[in-house]
Amino acid sequence: MRTHTIRPASAVALAAVLSILALTGARAAPSMTGPARAPSARPQVAYVVSLDANTVTPINTVTNKAGPPIKVGVNPNAIAITPNGKTAYVTNSGSDTVTPISTGTNKAGPPIKVGRQPAFIVITPGGKTAYVSSGNGTVTPISTATDKPGAPIRIAGAGDLAITPDGKTLYAASSNGTVTPISTATNKPGTAIKVGKTAGYIAITPNGRTAYVTIWNFYADTVRPINTATNKAGKPIKVGTDPGAIVMTPNGKTAYVACFHAQYPVAQGTVWPINIAAGKAGKPIKVAGFPTHFAVTPDGTTVYVTTGQNVTPIRTSTSAGGRPFPAGSGPWAIALTASGAAGYVTDDGTGSQPGNTVTPFRTKTGTTGQPIKVGLGPVAIALTP
Repeated sequence: MRTHTIRPASAVALAAVLSILALTGARAAPSMTGPARAPSARPQVAYVVSLDANTVTPINTVTNKAGPPIKVGVNPNAIAITPNGKTAYVTNSGSDTVTPISTGTNKAGPPIKVGRQPAFIVITPGGKTAYVSSGNGTVTPISTATDKPGAPIRIAGAGDLAITPDGKTLYAASSNGTVTPISTATNKPGTAIKVGKTAGYIAITPNGRTAYVTIWNFYADTVRPINTATNKAGKPIKVGTDPGAIVMTPNGKTAYVACFHAQYPVAQGTVWPINIAAGKAGKPIKVAGFPTHFAVTPDGTTVYVTTGQNVTPIRTSTSAGGRPFPAGSGPWAIALTASGAAGYVTDDGTGSQPGNTVTPFRTKTGTTGQPIKVGLGPVAIALTP
């Protein structure tokens, strides 16, 4: 499981951040007693990363109670949790480190030194290695058994990371418009794949055959497929202006792309569905605000997108937007429980509202619960398996 984040101050800033892959009125909610209990004996825990507080806050998903904040490095901005759920790894963009957190004790371990301004992190499906991309154009492997970093892998301006389901290949996006395949067995980079002007975010089909990369091309905006067997880029798929995050449905039939349309001050974005079999984009789904983060229910029936103004559910059977619901004054990162019964949304606030909460909601009804107080500037969230 992984999350990563960029935190623009406005639509203009958002466009600028995308172009260079930068590294760095609240409404009352109705009562909700708590999400449905997870089937396992041990409840899932949501870990919330607060950029400005330099903390990670654990939240029990059964009681929706926050535990004591865990101190990490300077300006933490992304988090990934091992598949066995034992360790959470947090990137600290301001101190060039990664902090391991034992989920059994909620204690932070010694910081792990990585490249300058780490921003993205993923963990192999087998859980043996965490990979961290940094602003100095490196990807650092970290052994999860020892929490020791390996030799940095040099590429051209590291950005988003994605690993094939078999765990054999890591794909690293770069701001120079390339994606570099890296063998996880040898940690050796292959030949960089040219995809467009600025490579953004990556999603890989569940069968591992194709990686899809969002390309920010100054109003010639596309998504580029990469054949993972040949590492050749396919024909660009046209989508909306300023494509950012991309997510794949569990059945691999549809990808959804967040397009910001960042012509300030018009806060109108779209989400574009891409038919994977046809290699074509469908009709865009309008959303209020700038779509930034996705979460998909485990059964694949619904995609949730945060827009900075609300959370909008999208039915994947029709690719139609449902009724949006509020989740604080500036909903940002989002994650769902393993059962898909409940979700959690961080509120990074607005210019007039402080935010600094996490809002729980039920996926069946869109009913939100009482906001849970966390540290200043919550920008990322991940749940234990």
